[in-house]
Amino acid sequence: MSFDPARFRALFPIFQAPFDGPALHYLDSGASAQVPQHVIDAVARQDSTARANVKRGVHRLAEAATEAYETARLAAARYLNAPSPREVIFTGGTTGAINLVARAFGDTLGEGDEVLLSVLEHHSNIVPWQLLQMRRGIRIAVIPATSDGRLDLDQLDRLVTPRTRLIAVTHCSNVTGALTDLAQVVAAARGVGAKVLVDGAQRAPHGPVDVQALGVDFYAFSGHKAFGPNGIGVLWGRARLLEAMPPFLGGGEMISHVSFEGSSWAPIPNKFEAGTPPIAPAVGLGAALDWLAGLDWTAILAHELRLTGRILDGLAAIPGCRILGPAGLQQRLGVVSFALDGLHPHDVCQFVDATHGVALRGGHHCAQPLMESCGLVGTVRASLAPYNDDGDVDALLDGLAHAIGQLRG
Repeated sequence: MSFDPARFRALFPIFQAPFDGPALHYLDSGASAQVPQHVIDAVARQDSTARANVKRGVHRLAEAATEAYETARLAAARYLNAPSPREVIFTGGTTGAINLVARAFGDTLGEGDEVLLSVLEHHSNIVPWQLLQMRRGIRIAVIPATSDGRLDLDQLDRLVTPRTRLIAVTHCSNVTGALTDLAQVVAAARGVGAKVLVDGAQRAPHGPVDVQALGVDFYAFSGHKAFGPNGIGVLWGRARLLEAMPPFLGGGEMISHVSFEGSSWAPIPNKFEAGTPPIAPAVGLGAALDWLAGLDWTAILAHELRLTGRILDGLAAIPGCRILGPAGLQQRLGVVSFALDGLHPHDVCQFVDATHGVALRGGHHCAQPLMESCGLVGTVRASLAPYNDDGDVDALLDGLAHAIGQLRG
């Protein structure tokens, strides 16, 4: 079945909005996806008809808000095929979710315990573990990358030791677009009794995820990359692990009883949702996830990969262009990063936006260790979503040709 990006694009108000200058060609969904009208409506409806605090109110607005909030949790559980919605914790985003695990699960670790990361990780899956290292004396080990921008999983036998307690890796690199073979990671972890945390920020927007089939222990993603609101994210964790972990934040709603002699904690997920949560953003995310779950992802991914192939072929024909990541379309998504000899990524991005309306991302993409390993300060990145089409790719390649001619002068 074919996929029509024009019908998909029509759901997004921003693509009908008037702009000064050239038409918008949005190729920055890896940083933040656009939001469809029905998600905007869900947030507005929540705030205009059922705005109240959740969980303990007994008046009708509070009960309606609580029902909407918990319905959103059910949507997230369905999207992840979680065994139970109580394993779904709403956070501020992927960063908040990983920090929760680093603090709460991390507090069960001690000096000499090891956490295994990779050189492809976003800073949000590096810095929290460095903070844990400072607090608890853990050791951090790093999986290197292959020449085509994938995790070098052949190194797992060397890097996974009896002291490894957690492997925390990306599901899809936000720089190279490479998908991680999580089955191999999980097998290595299970061999020594370690747990697996997955940063799903780039993967979750491209169709439902089955955490049970993946066999991982924690999975994190952000709403704003998955066509939902800002300020909302999800941490899924196995119930037995969440129940054994101490709270991350203290305050209202996460307690069972409080006295000055001591406090006891609420059951999961409330134990990890202190204070007033992001109610309307959660409702919007629930609407986005239910919508995403009903799409034809076989057709959509074929569409995105066809566009990815066009971008890769076009970049390969540019002299002095270096592509970071897989040159082919196997086990990758539509995230393409590249460097142009003699040109700064920021200059390229500003030029193609001004002249051709192409929105790209330029910089180190919160992946400085990877950039340093490649001998670069940054790259230009194009990232695709289902609303992109051939016109966006044409504008990108035309804009780059124009930029090279003018900036290299």
